[in-house]
Amino acid sequence: MISSILLTAAATVPATPAWNTNVSIIISVSCLVALLLTFKIEKPKVGPKVPLLPISIPAFIGAMCFGHLIGVGIVLGLTNIGSL
Repeated sequence: MISSILLTAAATVPATPAWNTNVSIIISVSCLVALLLTFKIEKPKVGPKVPLLPISIPAFIGAMCFGHLIGVGIVLGLTNIGSL
């Protein structure tokens, strides 16, 4: 049985956007920016290396996670103000 508090909270959640090319471009650009920020970290080359990139696998995974978090925030923010 679903609690009445959860049902009340679910009514106030804004609608999420459908996946389209605008959303994918925003996520991709934010991941690219996060990947470029890895060159500013103190030790980006500690651990196994990524082929074709001068960073390590942990730094790459961290950058992609951070890029997705930032991208999702941008997409939800733009959807909330009605721009997307």
